Amino acid sequence: MHVFVTGASGFVGSAVVNELLSAGHTVLGLVRSEIAFQKLQDMGAEVQLGDVNDLETIKKCAIRCDAVIHTAFNHDFSKFKANCEADRLVIEALGDALAGTEKPLVVTSGIGLLRYDRLLTEDDKPAVSSEVLPRVATEEASAVAAAKGVNVYIVRLPPTVHGHGDHGFISILIGMAKTNGRSAFIGDGQNRWPAVHRLDAAKVYRLIVEKQPKQKVFHAVAEEGITFKDIAERIGKGIQLPTEGLEGADAEKHFSWFLHFASINCASSSQKTYTILDWKPTQVGLLEDIQIAYIV
Repeated sequence: MHVFVTGASGFVGSAVVNELLSAGHTVLGLVRSEIAFQKLQDMGAEVQLGDVNDLETIKKCAIRCDAVIHTAFNHDFSKFKANCEADRLVIEALGDALAGTEKPLVVTSGIGLLRYDRLLTEDDKPAVSSEVLPRVATEEASAVAAAKGVNVYIVRLPPTVHGHGDHGFISILIGMAKTNGRSAFIGDGQNRWPAVHRLDAAKVYRLIVEKQPKQKVFHAVAEEGITFKDIAERIGKGIQLPTEGLEGADAEKHFSWFLHFASINCASSSQKTYTILDWKPTQVGLLEDIQIAYIV
């Protein structure tokens, strides 16, 4: 298959590109910089230089290919709502390009947007709208595309997709620990984060475009829930700083804008993903990877 990948030079996107190429597929990757252009070309992919918000360009790329995998997302949290709405427009444009075809459109969402006091499953839907939780815009746009007959799939990623080169949540927590002189968790730290290695997550995307199953939502979750306290303690041990449970103003001061994310409790099942896709994660777990890939 010839697959169009947005965010092709990103942390997850580049792993998806490599996974597709290794399986014998061809890739058209969208990148924003000349450096990323060369890197992707060296991997063996066809490359389109441009911005994912250039809707006419991404439509043309989608039409040219047999499948589309959308991994691009602007993680500048200072304008989070605007970025979520931009993602809505991208998904709508990709859906319009693929309407009337059977070509799969695989969209990236997040498990953290689900709000249920139990183990989450692939069949769960967001309990609130994007007016309450902006990231839900991604799944709302996917539903609109599906209503037009587009063959849409959703891959929900956990709060931490880990591995070498990650600048996401674990790196942020390490930076906060170094700044504040301690690693921290909130309350008793028993809120749980699911996790997956980027290379295992990439397999989920590939398997979806290859199998195109009836199930439309998948959880790229290798570990269903690791307590935030365990994560904080592993970070503290790695950088040789004390680990403390914080509450109220102390937690707000330590985590600042990240307080919401540090509070997320979204342990998640991926049983249907394992069974339907015959997905078998093989990479190291999060706590071990913190020692390997993050602590320097």
